[in-house]
Amino acid sequence: MKRIIIFMLALIIQARSLYAASPLTIDEALATALGNHPQIVEAKENLQGAEARTGQALANYYPQISIAADWSKGRSYLTALQNVKATEVNTEALYLKQTIYDFGRTAGAVAAARHNREAVDKALAITRQDLVLRVKSAFYLLLATEKQVVAVRETVKSREVVFRQAREFFNQGIRAKVDVARAEANLYSARTAQISAENNLDMARVELANAMGVTSLGERPVAEPTLSAHPLPERGQVRDEALGNRAELQQTAALKMAAEASLKSARGSYLPIISGTASVGYADRDIPPNGNVWAVGLNLTMPLFSGFSSVEQVREATANSNAIEARQDNLRLQIIKEVESAWLGVKEAAARMISTEKEVAATDENQALAEGRYHEGVGNIIEVTDAQSQALDARTAHIQAIFDYNTAMARLDRAVGKE
Repeated sequence: MKRIIIFMLALIIQARSLYAASPLTIDEALATALGNHPQIVEAKENLQGAEARTGQALANYYPQISIAADWSKGRSYLTALQNVKATEVNTEALYLKQTIYDFGRTAGAVAAARHNREAVDKALAITRQDLVLRVKSAFYLLLATEKQVVAVRETVKSREVVFRQAREFFNQGIRAKVDVARAEANLYSARTAQISAENNLDMARVELANAMGVTSLGERPVAEPTLSAHPLPERGQVRDEALGNRAELQQTAALKMAAEASLKSARGSYLPIISGTASVGYADRDIPPNGNVWAVGLNLTMPLFSGFSSVEQVREATANSNAIEARQDNLRLQIIKEVESAWLGVKEAAARMISTEKEVAATDENQALAEGRYHEGVGNIIEVTDAQSQALDARTAHIQAIFDYNTAMARLDRAVGKE
């Protein structure tokens, strides 16, 4: 029995370790960010608030019902008796008030609230798209820094071999001490670069964890997605798609409609409000009162002068509408710029990937030849150092090109309005 329990515990521990070491895919990173990030939670709560404000605006369509109890005692002049008498009145009543028509005040307020709610919904979409771009950029940066660490470590190993070779040549009297000193300096230079690259790797892991909305990635590695060069769509096509899809433009359109509805509501303040009132209850000198009382009425309120507040409200609503229209025009220009920049970035990075891949192959061959010549005693330390530096620079440029291509594609998706 004990053996079975120990065996089961071992399986559980092994399964947990395998899960903990499972590579983090970009799809999992995006799902985690969109599900847990505080920015998403905040945007969703803002949407809930906007929906509540719509409900508050709709409340003006419904009757207002209240219960009131009143007691008063004093001396009053009674007209019927033409004399001052002591009075005491107790009243308990149910009151109802219903707005019948307010010439667009409520309708405008409701329409403005609904369009503002739509604008907040688009703000949630914008937050999601921005977060997707951030996660993708952080994910690709982590992949790039991992590859850079590997490239620098290989350079360190190559320079360790050259350093040992130079020291052996010096001990045999084949090479001068300057070769040993230069090889040692090159080795420590590469180790310094390795320290910087490994620190960049740690920082990239912190950035990805933060973008995902988690405190740490732990020890999980990241899975490199398959790099497939998608055909670049036509320049004009992506621009038209962006102008039709961008949530920012849809948000400003909703804000424009809300501003126009607010203008309608503000203009309604010049006109009267017609309301119906009703009450039913009890009134008497005693507590509790026993006499039945009731009343119904119709109320017409006509604003004559409000200190120019109605004029200023209309002026404010008109200015808001015009400002949002100008914002729309500026936003279209900004979107076109973003699309053009991202499109050109994809095109340039794709070309650099091809060029730097060939550069890596050429510099690797040159490094192998230079190290071989030095090992045979016919090359010199400067030739080896230059070849190793060229090879590392070429690998760095190729890694940078891949990173730039992936991030440019992510930026293009964001510019078009995709997640």
